[in-house]
Amino acid sequence: MLPSINFQSDVENRNSAPTYGKEAGNSLRTLDKGSTMPTITPFLWFESQADEAMHLYCSIFKRSKVISTTKVQGRVMSVTFELEGQRFMALNAGPMYKFNEAVSFFVAVETQAEIDELWEKLTADGGAPGQCGWLKDRYGLSWQIIPTALNRMIGDPDPQKSSRAIEAMLAMSKIDLPTLQRAYEGK
Repeated sequence: MLPSINFQSDVENRNSAPTYGKEAGNSLRTLDKGSTMPTITPFLWFESQADEAMHLYCSIFKRSKVISTTKVQGRVMSVTFELEGQRFMALNAGPMYKFNEAVSFFVAVETQAEIDELWEKLTADGGAPGQCGWLKDRYGLSWQIIPTALNRMIGDPDPQKSSRAIEAMLAMSKIDLPTLQRAYEGK
């Protein structure tokens, strides 16, 4: 059993993080047959910008909400929030670890307008475009903004269509859905 952390009277928000075990409360999901399984929550390490990042992400994604903020001695230590139904936790823990491309958040979208909006907001104020729909936000966190049509195109059983779509995608930074569609169709 993992030890619990008690921050005593200097914790302003007493909402506990999900735990693994009997007393887990809402961190266990009930499966169809009545059994339970733990949820998995991405946990992000920030130097000192967890609260700022949470508010940025919640301002970008339409279905989002702040769940909790835990402060220790007047400073934000951790935050919990939800984006598009996915819960996240973030910690202010110093400069020891940085984000890299080994972990990214994949955002499936339907339209070019969604691609453009998310791309603009996530790369603003110090973010950077990558290749093939990847980008880094101002905190160095990697995101993939990918149209759902891409998977259909590159998975097409017609190898010519699939190859044209892959070739077009590889030449892109931000995905351009109309250009991708034209390449896929051979136009």
